[in-house]
Amino acid sequence: MSSFVINGGKKLKGDIYPQGAKNEALQILCAVLLTSEKVAIHNIPNIKDVNKLIDLLDCIGVKVEKNNESSYSFTAEKINFEYLHSEEYREKSTSLRGSIMMIGPLLARFGKGYIPKPGGDKIGRRRVDTHFIGFEKLGAKFEFSHKKNSYKVKGKNLRGTKMLLDEASVTGTANIIMAAVLAQGQTEIYNAACEPYIQQLCKMLVSMGAKISGISSNLLTIDGVKELKGCEHTILPDMIEVGSFIGLAAMTGSEITIKNVSFENLGIIPNSFKRLGIKLEKIGDDIFIPEQKHYQIETFIDGSIMTIADAPWPGLTPDLLSVMLVVATQAKGSVLIHQKMFESRLFFVDKLIDMGAQIILCDPHRANIIGLNNQIQLRATDMTSPDIRAGVALLIAALSADGTSTIHNIDQIDRGYQNIDARLNAIGADIKRIN
Repeated sequence: MSSFVINGGKKLKGDIYPQGAKNEALQILCAVLLTSEKVAIHNIPNIKDVNKLIDLLDCIGVKVEKNNESSYSFTAEKINFEYLHSEEYREKSTSLRGSIMMIGPLLARFGKGYIPKPGGDKIGRRRVDTHFIGFEKLGAKFEFSHKKNSYKVKGKNLRGTKMLLDEASVTGTANIIMAAVLAQGQTEIYNAACEPYIQQLCKMLVSMGAKISGISSNLLTIDGVKELKGCEHTILPDMIEVGSFIGLAAMTGSEITIKNVSFENLGIIPNSFKRLGIKLEKIGDDIFIPEQKHYQIETFIDGSIMTIADAPWPGLTPDLLSVMLVVATQAKGSVLIHQKMFESRLFFVDKLIDMGAQIILCDPHRANIIGLNNQIQLRATDMTSPDIRAGVALLIAALSADGTSTIHNIDQIDRGYQNIDARLNAIGADIKRIN
């Protein structure tokens, strides 16, 4: 298990470029299974979860060509379905939650899909009912084996239908879209997720010959086609990384410019940080965050305490609440962070309390943060990263803290952030990786 040793309290300065979006990459990579022709994908982040999925595609028979550090070509001419039932496949797919999105394309093109129950972050219940209910409405038969802890779907002649999703699941929507593009007739998906990741997937599929309307809304209409062709696609900058860097600049009192952020795809993320009192300026397609000694949390119009909560897009993504919670610990004022989606995602706050933060964990979903207004610096400590987003939030806390902190289990951070230590060291951080 690897660790970071962080000497905190240093101001950072300079330009930093966000990686390609992790959540988009996992969907886009699964979509290559929908065609036998070559698909070229650019701006792929070099992170563990994405690399695991690329390896998994290679193992099931997809021809993988690495063009450069961030560009690959994929040709899914033949699939080795025997491998899907091997122990090696079980081990690899269960370590990666994104592998669940392979089922939709396999079902659409080959009439069958199989996958063991996927893994991922331990942040509470993450049900996958939405995926399989959608497949069943398209005419597939679903089986869950309790003994093997695996999912199986079959359906040679999928047919379009109208469906109302029970939740606006991003991965569920992606899986159903990929199954529906090759189904006979028209499919309407209401209460569909409409995050930029889904919009990008739809745009890629359209470039492959799919017929999709309503892109960027929560009502998608898909007219099935017989086959899809190859394409070229570029992944957006990672909005979660952009938000993480905004929080990092505020917590360390640093002057940072985040380059090429695709501002139009950030939604309310910049304004949500402004609610915490953080100054930022849009310059072209960059975000400039000036050095700030103090930042004050807004209140609502009637003077009541600010509440920041996650919501389906265009609401605030839940992946940034951990970072916003950390940033609030050094703000002036109080804020209630309400994490609605995952009941275990706030449990990392005990580590921040050990560092001197004033936080009341109300329940598994809500935390009240009383800001220290930079009057008392967080203390360095020894901690373990529980998941990707909490891991980077703890890294931000350690970079702002007085003294030397150690974060263990940084494999969790590496799952979602590309060479984060090297990139932050390049603008003045002091992070050492211990293997």
